[in-house]
Amino acid sequence: MMGLMEVLPRRCVQVAKRELLFLGPVGLVMYLGGVFFINRQRSSTAVSVMADLSERMVRENLKVWIYPEGTRNTNGDLLPFKKGAFYLAIQAQVPIIPVVYSSFSSFYDISTKLFTSGTIRVEVLDAVPTSGLTVADVPTLLDTCHQAMRSTFLHISKTPQGDGAAEGSGAQAAQ
Repeated sequence: MMGLMEVLPRRCVQVAKRELLFLGPVGLVMYLGGVFFINRQRSSTAVSVMADLSERMVRENLKVWIYPEGTRNTNGDLLPFKKGAFYLAIQAQVPIIPVVYSSFSSFYDISTKLFTSGTIRVEVLDAVPTSGLTVADVPTLLDTCHQAMRSTFLHISKTPQGDGAAEGSGAQAAQ
């Protein structure tokens, strides 16, 4: 997330779980960098933050970078997506631009938490329109995005030997 703060275009903000705010200097940098924090334990607070963010997206022409899995994942596949990003996109009537990162398992050892050199592949998928969609369309929109992103993740995460995806997913969706 902190690396993205440097490369994302102006008026592009990220949404993160509130727990990251309390990671000492990392949380402070994220806060100062304009990250919106969601308290996943209190849905009413999360809904309020997302509603405010939706208004700001339209009013200030903000772009929002969201991690739809909602947490780190080491199972070699995508987790089910949280619905908040899709409600937000429909509420603001903005397209979803899925961005998929390949697995990082070829250069990250989950047991020792150590990185070695390696390559991440990033693929930006076609925009998924939300114009005219309503809250009733959230499940279909979520499923459409998940299927497209999962297919891409599995494809770009294949090791050179072709033995499939490995640990660590990377699903992000930008609106």
